[in-house]
Order: sequence, then C-alpha cells, then structure tokens
Amino acid sequence: MTKAELVEDVARAAELTKKDAERLVEIVFESIIDTLNQGEKIELRGFGSFRVRERGARRGRNPKTGDPVDIPAKRVPYFKPGKELKELINEDENGAGGAEEAPAANTTQPELSAAGTPNQAARPTDPPSPDAAESAPSEGGEGGGEQTSSPLA
Repeated sequence: MTKAELVEDVARAAELTKKDAERLVEIVFESIIDTLNQGEKIELRGFGSFRVRERGARRGRNPKTGDPVDIPAKRVPYFKPGKELKELINEDENGAGGAEEAPAANTTQPELSAAGTPNQAARPTDPPSPDAAESAPSEGGEGGGEQTSSPLA
C-alpha cells in the first residue's frame, strides 16, 4: 500500500475529502517522527510499538574495493508488531474469515494431540507443502516437467 492509497482509504472510511485525509495522514506521520526524535517510544495497543534503537559505530568493508570503512553510530527507527496484529495477520493466512476458522483449527489440533498423534495431525495439514514441492520441480526442471506431462497427456 502506498501513501496515496492510504489517503484514499482514510478519505473513504472517514468520509473526508482527499485533501483533508492527506493532511490527517501527514499529521499522524509527523507526530510519530517528532515523538521518535525526542527519544520517546510510541505504543499503539493492539497494533505495535515504534522505538529508536542506537547502533554503535563499527568498522565495515567497501564491497567493491575491500578497503576498511568506518561506519558512524546512528539511530534507527524500529517497529515491533503487537500480539493482536500478529494474530490478525496469521488469521488472514488461514482464510478470509480467519477469526472463525483459526479457533476451529486450534480446536482440532489439540484433539489430535490428545489422541497421541500430533505428528499425524501436522501431516494432513501439510498438503500446501506438496503444492510448494510441485512448484519446486517446475522451477528446477522447467522443460523436463513439461516433457514429462506431455507423454502422460
């Protein structure tokens, strides 16, 4: 998502003009930057936290020449996602209605582990891995995969 797309989403959701939404997004960004510049952290419950980390001076190498280079100390912004954000991201991977599907998946896994077959429970949920395995041979032998499928067809 670009900044322009974010502005459009904010304008649509808040029923604002794009100009007002853009100013609102700018104010939020400026506030985050100003707070971090003051050395403070920003905690947004359910989303995550922004902090500034100090990186010490170190000695690196110029990749082109191999000569040693002094890299000065600097401050870098750091974002740590919150627990709820991580859960929401993982729910989206499980399906569009992840909030309903994730607990169902969690309830089936404990039942299987209680039956003493946690490894077998993991294996039936692995069919996406064979899909990845199917794509891996096509990457490794693109022409070979097509030739193999031709005689079978």
